[in-house]
Amino acid sequence: MKAQGTVHKYGDNVDTDVIIPARYLNSTSPAELAQKCMEDIDPEFVKRVKKGDIIVANKNFGCGSSREHAPIAIKASGISCVIAESFARIFYRNSINIGLPIIECREAAAEIEAGDEVEIDFDSGRIYDLTKKTEYKGQPFPEFMQKIIKAEGLINYINS
Repeated sequence: MKAQGTVHKYGDNVDTDVIIPARYLNSTSPAELAQKCMEDIDPEFVKRVKKGDIIVANKNFGCGSSREHAPIAIKASGISCVIAESFARIFYRNSINIGLPIIECREAAAEIEAGDEVEIDFDSGRIYDLTKKTEYKGQPFPEFMQKIIKAEGLINYINS
C-alpha cells in the first residue's frame, strides 16, 4: 500500500480544535467536516488540498480533545497520510479506527517542507521525498493495523 502527494506542513502541538474547530462539531458528515478542516490554522488549506496530499507536522499532532471528527475531517479533505514526529495517543488510535494512515518519523518531520512531493510505502514504513531525493525510515504499521487501514476503518474491517 502506498500514498503519494504534495506536502502541507505544520509545527508542534496542532490540536484538534484547529484541525476541526468546535463550532463545526454539530455535523458528523465527513464532506461537511472536510470543508472546515484546518480552517483556524490554515484558512487556505481547503482550497489548496488535493486528493492524495500529505500533512507533515512536528511534535504532538492531534493533541487536545479526543474528538474523532479531527481525523475524519483530515481524511475526508483528501489527505492520504499524516507524518509527524509524534502524535497524541487518542488521535493516533482514532486515525487508525477510521482508516487514516499516520506515520511517526522525527527526521522526515524535521526535513520535509511544504510543497515537497512525497511518497510513502506503508508496508515498509519508507518515506521518499521525491523533491529532495531523500529517504526516511518511519515506523511501519503492524499487519493488523494495515488490514484496518486497507478496509477504510475498524468498523469496515470487523464487518468484512
